[in-house]
Amino acid sequence: MTEATMSSAMSSAAATPVRRDIGLKKRHAAETRFRLYGIVAIAIGITFLGLLLVSIVSKGYTAFVQTEISVPVFFDPAIIDKDNVRETNPKVLQTANYPVVARNAVAAALGIDKTEKKAMKELSTFVSDGSRALLRNMVAANPALVGTTQTVSLLAAGDIDSANKGQIDLTVPEANRKVSDLQVEWLNTLKQKGIVTTGFNWGLLTFGASSRPETSGLGVALIGSLYMMLIVLAIGVPLGVAASIYLEEFAKKNRFTDLIEVNINNLAAVPSIVFGLLGLAVFINFFGLPRSAPVVGGLVLTLMTLPTIIIATRSALRSVPPSIRSAALGVGASKMQMVFDHVLPLATPGILTGTIIGLARALGETAPLLLIGMVAFVADAPSNPLQPATALPVQIFMWTNEAERAFVERASGAIIVLLLFLAVMNITAILLRRRFERRW
Repeated sequence: MTEATMSSAMSSAAATPVRRDIGLKKRHAAETRFRLYGIVAIAIGITFLGLLLVSIVSKGYTAFVQTEISVPVFFDPAIIDKDNVRETNPKVLQTANYPVVARNAVAAALGIDKTEKKAMKELSTFVSDGSRALLRNMVAANPALVGTTQTVSLLAAGDIDSANKGQIDLTVPEANRKVSDLQVEWLNTLKQKGIVTTGFNWGLLTFGASSRPETSGLGVALIGSLYMMLIVLAIGVPLGVAASIYLEEFAKKNRFTDLIEVNINNLAAVPSIVFGLLGLAVFINFFGLPRSAPVVGGLVLTLMTLPTIIIATRSALRSVPPSIRSAALGVGASKMQMVFDHVLPLATPGILTGTIIGLARALGETAPLLLIGMVAFVADAPSNPLQPATALPVQIFMWTNEAERAFVERASGAIIVLLLFLAVMNITAILLRRRFERRW
């Protein structure tokens, strides 16, 4: 029996290393598969992100250039002020038919007789009607221009701009495209003369809303978004940080504070459109604030970002080691001094990060702003937050609903601008955290 027992024990001992080797190989194989799954998941995510960026950039980069026609413009007194009453009636300079002045200038550059009605009609859709405001502002600023000739860069119409950028297939029959053969011939002629130029489209960043794509821009939307972000920064950040400090450092832990914490977490997950309904009911219908005003948008976005700021700030306060609090109290500091002189400075990087992320989320919101009327057509930039304005994401939404292809181009360009702002804000948050963060 003794020899049999020893033989069995030796056999088991010999089999154990084999089993261990098999189990170790299985664990290594499982770990390798898991890493492979992770790499595949990251690759899929990066691929889709790359496709998204390529799609947006390929459609929108052309929005940053604009076709212009630089021609000598004769400010014809017979058109602008045929009765010569501008000294006694300056309003005549505002109501003159400036598109005809611009059309005549292009006709002269092409050698077209102004009596050719068909050609002049084609020219009316060759030059942007936005030349009206350009020439009117020039004459209003300097009435002495009437009767003189000045070289002016006129905007080409939206379809001509698209044709010059190669976005319209000119090989298809004339009936199937918006640009006629005659206009294509004029475009080529002006390009050969060096009159047609393509420069950076500053109007995309400065113009307001317009029914013409070539004179549409993000100027009003950028100012409206700036006003709203300033309101969120001025109201949301102090309220969020103060609430976080109280809940984390001073409030007693009981059912009431637990209920508050649960509600804050739930509010962070509420769809943004619900905050738009709240803003419509409270700020507009109850308090009577004006629709389409950045002040209402800022208040709505403040309510929406408060939970994010509170959660991020509380997390930053919790990250401060308890030994800091104990040491401060041990040397005689009051609880208020302990919080504001020791804990809060150390939690500042996390608070800044949470704040910037909350602002970045607010900057990209559209749904709540639609409900409070910030989808209005606003051509002039607001001088204060109580005047009508729109916002960057809302302007993108409006442009994507337009039928003309040039508006789609500008919507993609606006998305690029929005992504740049979001990228800058997120990079700033990362840099601030790395700059001020202390490791314990």
